[in-house]
Amino acid sequence: MADLPDWPERYQSDLTDAEFDTLAVRAGQMRTPEGEHGEAIFPTSSYVFSSAAEAAATFGGDRDGNVYSRYTNPTVRTFEERLAALEGGEACAATASGMSAIYALCIAHLQAGDHMICSRAVFGSTTVLLEKFLRKFNVEITYVDLLDLGAWQGAVQENTKLLFLESPSNPLTEVADLRAISEIARSAGALFAVDNCFCTPAAQ
Repeated sequence: MADLPDWPERYQSDLTDAEFDTLAVRAGQMRTPEGEHGEAIFPTSSYVFSSAAEAAATFGGDRDGNVYSRYTNPTVRTFEERLAALEGGEACAATASGMSAIYALCIAHLQAGDHMICSRAVFGSTTVLLEKFLRKFNVEITYVDLLDLGAWQGAVQENTKLLFLESPSNPLTEVADLRAISEIARSAGALFAVDNCFCTPAAQ
């Protein structure tokens, strides 16, 4: 087999000052030695190592690298880095579904005794998830009208940790004043999360 060229720096896209359209097709892509034009798909569940010591160091977190695709996978990483670039965010964590994303958000940032404010205009399964699981862990939830800024402000408590909504909402496509609600959250020292299922970063 012929030696592959020393290509990593030569073939990676330079995204310095790249605009949205370029980020949408290039951000997060790390080309392999095959020099593919589009991102590669890695259907593998596990990965190889040059030695048992290298495997142990990777599994132990002392060395960067993939160990199992439930944890990290190059295809998923490309998606995460691309979405983070499109959102202008520091990082992205991909999940298997919207419900798992919402649950991960809540479990990561809320604990017993905390309070969250949620729009009434959310996907039905979101309400089921909050009521069936979060309340079981003693998380308080107040529901407010998506478009009523006074209701958002009035629902804030000392233990409010998260404001959550969909915009445009599903299925009525009501559009929230994200800037105003983000200010309410910031003033309360709370996180503000938006379920953006319709518009994607391209339109919101």
